[in-house]
Amino acid sequence: MYIQTLAVADSFVPAGLLRDEDAVTVTGGMGFVGRHLVRALCRLGKQVTVIDVSDTNLGELPPGARLIQADLRDYDSVHSALSGARIVFHLAGNASGTVSVQRPRFDFETNALGTANVANAAAAAGVRRLVYLSSAIVYGTPETTPICESHPTRPFLPYGASKLSGELVVRSLHEALGLSVVIGRAFVLYGPGENPRLAGGEVSQFLRWQLNGLPIQVTGDLDAKTRDFLHVADLCHALLIIADRGDDGQVYNLGSGSEVSMRTLARAVGAITGRDPAVEADESALDDSFRLVADTSRLGELGFRPQVQLDQGLRDLASMLGDRPELPSCPAVFRQPAAEPAAQAEPASRVPASAACRNAELAEAGV
Repeated sequence: MYIQTLAVADSFVPAGLLRDEDAVTVTGGMGFVGRHLVRALCRLGKQVTVIDVSDTNLGELPPGARLIQADLRDYDSVHSALSGARIVFHLAGNASGTVSVQRPRFDFETNALGTANVANAAAAAGVRRLVYLSSAIVYGTPETTPICESHPTRPFLPYGASKLSGELVVRSLHEALGLSVVIGRAFVLYGPGENPRLAGGEVSQFLRWQLNGLPIQVTGDLDAKTRDFLHVADLCHALLIIADRGDDGQVYNLGSGSEVSMRTLARAVGAITGRDPAVEADESALDDSFRLVADTSRLGELGFRPQVQLDQGLRDLASMLGDRPELPSCPAVFRQPAAEPAAQAEPASRVPASAACRNAELAEAGV
């Protein structure tokens, strides 16, 4: 599962902060991205502390890493957990746009408040750098493609607003308190270890439907909807690079820079599996039928180049999933039905999410 991530770690040569510091903390380290990053950091010989609300994947914690269970919405718990940390990768938070629509207060508490607590605790602990994993969803509907970091931020989902709020908090503490921060805006992630009950990325979903002999379900226009897919191993590489040598206070797009339409992805899935896919497109929901592609020039200036090409990533993921993998079960939801306005007025802890996405609390970040 971690072969590509460990290969990336082996190819990474620290030249800055990660060369000088060993005590590294990863919030959300038991999630999809977190488990890969923790493995990479341990491979580099770092002393890794994981902060996570869950111990579900405790068996995957590599030797030498330790887990502190804490809810990031509780500042005192966060403050205690960050004691002694030198570099902090903040990955924890709700990563589901669907959950953010169904439970907007919960989303804001976990992403915005949770990030504010981590950033304030990091400043109090005197950490040398905070790396915040944000999302390309903060851009909203793209006005230009590819998207550079100076593109306007006009999120249309609560998830995008909460991630952007986290960005504003960490940047304000950088300016006001001198907290060293870098921000990475992840585009569409994929790779081994995604939870099909939570993950909304098309790569894993398409493969799971295809491997079960079912039609691939596409929300939106097959050709107008394009994405920039980044393998989780390459994401970890990008995070290591911006932590090590990124400019203080800077934002970096974390993507491959390659544009892939839903039709092209479906065909690639068919080629990998050896049979033509059946595709069913629902064009009644065109909210995200736009071109979401990163301008990675700024990240490239730090030496980043994606190492896992989409075809190879698809092939490896299909091999790992095998025949009849669990089907994806978290639907795309862009707005609450008009008949249910009262649900948004309920406290976050009392608003039910769909059964498919109920376990999304403090999942790893990513579009």
